[in-house]
Amino acid sequence: MFDYDKWHEIFLTLRKNKLRAFLTMFGVFWGIFMLIILMGSGNGLRNGVNREFSGWATNSGFMWSNRTTMPYDGLQPGRRIKFTNEDANALRTKVKNLQELAPRVILSRRSAGNNVVRGNKSGAFRVFGDYPEYQKIQIVDMVKGRHLNELDIKEKRKVVVIGNHIAKILFDKNENPIGKYIKVNNIYFQVIGVFKSKRRAEQADRDEQTVYLPFTTFQKAFNYGNRVNWFAFTARPGVKVSQLEKDMVALIKRRHHINPEDKTAIETENLEEEFEKVRRLFNGINIFVWIVGIGTLLAGVIGVSNIMLIIVKERTKEIGIRKSLGATPWSIIAMIVQESTFVTLIAGYVGVFMGILILAAVSYAIEMMGASDMMFMNPGIRWQTALVSLIILVISGILAGLIPAGKAVKVNPIEALHAE
Repeated sequence: MFDYDKWHEIFLTLRKNKLRAFLTMFGVFWGIFMLIILMGSGNGLRNGVNREFSGWATNSGFMWSNRTTMPYDGLQPGRRIKFTNEDANALRTKVKNLQELAPRVILSRRSAGNNVVRGNKSGAFRVFGDYPEYQKIQIVDMVKGRHLNELDIKEKRKVVVIGNHIAKILFDKNENPIGKYIKVNNIYFQVIGVFKSKRRAEQADRDEQTVYLPFTTFQKAFNYGNRVNWFAFTARPGVKVSQLEKDMVALIKRRHHINPEDKTAIETENLEEEFEKVRRLFNGINIFVWIVGIGTLLAGVIGVSNIMLIIVKERTKEIGIRKSLGATPWSIIAMIVQESTFVTLIAGYVGVFMGILILAAVSYAIEMMGASDMMFMNPGIRWQTALVSLIILVISGILAGLIPAGKAVKVNPIEALHAE
């Protein structure tokens, strides 16, 4: 490996045929370069999609009601099912795999006009009644103040948490909203917190046009009685949301005398399944990238092997002389394999370096442009992936030299001396 004469011969061979050496190395460079770029781009897309989901618990779901479509227990189809506080209590006590349950209500916006007012500033926004548990399902960042807590629920406090977009509309730029009062449907509430969405673009803007009230306060202030519009929930660790959904739906159907075969009276949405679909999608993309990248890299390595075969043919007389002077088969193999590995590794290292450099430049450009709306962020690869790529290169270089080395070992010294 550290024989000066061998390295001198390798560099001499490369200098003699600069164009051939360049084209050979370029094939390897391009293969590993494209592998790095494709993997980094896939990671950038994955990061963008994951950011879209970052505001949600991965083991969460939602359940809402519709009209019945089948008769049951003497009751006619077409009944409108309405959830109640008693349903929430039953779910909490009787569904063992339920971790968090957040009953939710929303203020009707049928009437035209702005429903949130402060002084001469106003806007039409979504108004929800929520429990503190909902913060563990849809996760937000608090900019100022705090979110709802259990005392707000227990004491039915007239407080609100507002989105950052609402704060910008209702309050002056340097004004602190905390402790100030706003009117929601002509009822005064004190602002205790301002939040910012973890999502991006239109989804983030929509989230930040939301007002959160304590669930109990909402029902009392707006005469909602014991009504619940829908439930948000999470499953215990190790329990699939799909199984939890079945248990919750079965309980609600028994409580409201719904036919067990009625598929539309109670509906659910499973975020765990959505996350799983995204995960499978990107796993497939990752496999595809590796197949394409390694295929391209293999083409470059085959090119190295072919060039080494040409080099062996060109150096037939030299190899014959070496063997006649006592060179062992292993020394001949080592000479050829060392050259092929060197060519492959240098070209591959440059490809990895350039790929990482370009991904870093793209990531920096996205950050500098402030392109937070893009579904593409932080393209790049982990150092473990780069290391695996280099290991693959070393193995590829060795394999590329084995066939030419085998041919070199078979050279007959007498015939080699007479070769042209």
